[in-house]
Amino acid sequence: MSEGSSESDSVEGAPTEGDSMISPTGCAMLVLLGPTGVGKTDIAFQVARKLRGEIISADSRLVYRMMDIGTAKPDPAMRREIRHHMIDLVTPDKQFTAKDFERQARHAVREVVDRGRVPVVVGGTGLYVRALLRGIFNGPAADRALRARLEEEARRNGPEALWRKLFEVDPKKASQIDRANVVRVIRALEVFQLAGRRMSDLEGEARAIETPAVKIGLARSPVDLKARIEGRVDRMMEAGFLEEVRGLVDAGYGSSRVVRNTLGYKELLLHLEGTIAFDEAVALIKRNTRRFAKRQLTWFAREPQVDWINLTGLEDKGAVSSICREFEERTGADLPQ
Repeated sequence: MSEGSSESDSVEGAPTEGDSMISPTGCAMLVLLGPTGVGKTDIAFQVARKLRGEIISADSRLVYRMMDIGTAKPDPAMRREIRHHMIDLVTPDKQFTAKDFERQARHAVREVVDRGRVPVVVGGTGLYVRALLRGIFNGPAADRALRARLEEEARRNGPEALWRKLFEVDPKKASQIDRANVVRVIRALEVFQLAGRRMSDLEGEARAIETPAVKIGLARSPVDLKARIEGRVDRMMEAGFLEEVRGLVDAGYGSSRVVRNTLGYKELLLHLEGTIAFDEAVALIKRNTRRFAKRQLTWFAREPQVDWINLTGLEDKGAVSSICREFEERTGADLPQ
């Protein structure tokens, strides 16, 4: 169950011509987005099978090895039948930025298109989806000392005070960031201090991908999504999620920022360190996952040109048919029956 993304880069948010116009004769990719627990993995697999496509993950934590159960990675059988990209690229002690994702995912899209197949992008990391579609500016590298000072400032004065500091120098960017999202606020301040330019100005220099995209959002009713999230957490525990976290600690990754900042892993680490009881950790994972899903929906609500499908009460077969039909109508593709 992955949370967030590498926030060391940001993206330009305005829609591009490629978001709204699909050439009937050109290649296009399908982008399936939505909150955690909505059912993206299974739907995407069935859609890719029907479209003769390949899946490109847009999840910020699926790039990390040894983090399988808690990130809900597609199972090995799925990955054997349908080729998956952007999974298991680096170990949890390595930094993998949104810029890294943009570069490698765009390369994957080109490869899939060159093979005459449909790129099916699927994931819940909104920043990665935007990075792929609209690109990321080339900002300055992270400055650990500066970040440490800003983190201390946030702890001392509170996230609101740090956000107001950003608002003074870059009101446009500040208005795009949740005041409680200290990581993104720090990155925007870091860019301003190191580059001497506002992040909102630099983002306008990003380049959109040439391959046009059909974007479809997957949603469920709040009651349905809550039940699915809680059931999924229970299944993760039964599948050995705690043992997976313990294995990461034994392998020397317990202090990794990636592990300690990933939903599910950070709560179980607190349990292994004796800070909270197991039942409390599980309850926190469920609560924090529900909150994370709400933040994802808020992010995706700002994504332009998305057609939404409510999966509540709809069988997977019906959802897959609707998605493939929409893709066919928007692209003029002649899909297999």
